[in-house]
Amino acid sequence: MTVTTIGIDLAKNVFQVHGVDERGKTALRKQLKRAQVAEFFANIPPSVVGMEACGSAHYWRENCSPLATRSV
Repeated sequence: MTVTTIGIDLAKNVFQVHGVDERGKTALRKQLKRAQVAEFFANIPPSVVGMEACGSAHYWRENCSPLATRSV
């Protein structure tokens, strides 16, 4: 299964990541610590990434955008 779309719930310490394939089926569920987020996005194929709007969303968008096909 190839993850095509990823949703990330930003938090203070532990982030929830949910990915789906091209048919909308769950392909990934993961908890990441803050220090693991950049490495995670560097090691997956380019995909659409959606994240919640919050105070740190701009920071994470800037850090993950070069690694994603499109951030929404």
